[in-house]
Amino acid sequence: MQYFLVIVLWAVFFYAFSRDRSRYRNCLLLFLALAATMIVGLLTAGNNTFVLGISVIYFTLLLVPIFLVWNGIVMIRREGAAPAHLLSLILGIVVEVGEIATFMAVMTPYSDRPESRIFAMASAAVGATVIYASLSFLMFMFYCIFLMIIPLRRDFDYVIVLGAGLREGMYPTKLLSDRVDKAIRVYHEDPTKPYMIPSGGKGNDERISEAEAMKRYMIEKGIPEEAIIPEDASRTTYENLVNSKKIIDERGGGRYIAIVTSNYHVYRALRYARRIGLNCTGIGSHVAYYFWPSALIREYIAIHAEKKHALIFLAGWLLLMFIVLMPMM
Repeated sequence: MQYFLVIVLWAVFFYAFSRDRSRYRNCLLLFLALAATMIVGLLTAGNNTFVLGISVIYFTLLLVPIFLVWNGIVMIRREGAAPAHLLSLILGIVVEVGEIATFMAVMTPYSDRPESRIFAMASAAVGATVIYASLSFLMFMFYCIFLMIIPLRRDFDYVIVLGAGLREGMYPTKLLSDRVDKAIRVYHEDPTKPYMIPSGGKGNDERISEAEAMKRYMIEKGIPEEAIIPEDASRTTYENLVNSKKIIDERGGGRYIAIVTSNYHVYRALRYARRIGLNCTGIGSHVAYYFWPSALIREYIAIHAEKKHALIFLAGWLLLMFIVLMPMM
């Protein structure tokens, strides 16, 4: 019976994934399929293996905040103390506080005294909140990783490359050059040679547009100029895709379209593409190991800042608080 459940969960996930890769429900479905597979695998392996597996998971969770704090320190040393670079450090501290609160809620003796009840409820609420948010983030992270490792088709009509800032106002940054290098590999591996659409406007501190900088980089790397169609009017990811779609539609459309961006950014790009009716495949470029956690946290926050997902997240949290706190009242 347990094997049947695992098969059903994976079947449901792949069906939903094949219908639309940008749906948030895929994060939950993949997490459920992975969790069911792991639990059934441990149970099948025997009691000793099950206990060992649970112990490994438990101690891994204890190490997560330590890793996040360490990663945050590395991020600050290499990229500076900008607010966006503090996310890994902040999350590590929050998770550590949540783990301590959970431990205190479980281990602290509970009595009917008002101060004891308030302390117990506060500890339980903090611990449950951090666990809830952590599981939500894990679901998002696992799906983003899945998008990075799935096999990709090799036949595109257009490849859109999203901008990411310039160095000295006219040269691609490491983040942007990694995106362009990935797009160039896609071009060379494609048997029909797609059109390349470098997309990005000119910022206030930039001497040329990101699209122009990417175009020059592509030409230096051997891409024919006639195969490059710059889009240099956009200032956001959403505008990147809207303007690129206009170019494709004006040229008669394209059946197979790829979006190349940093691997942590693929999921949000696919969501925007679905919103404007752009049917495409997301392809992620390499990102430095120390940069990835903070960047992914930023993407998670951006997705959950959308009204629909903010309301769903809040509704789930309120339900959890009701379940956790009601027995203590």
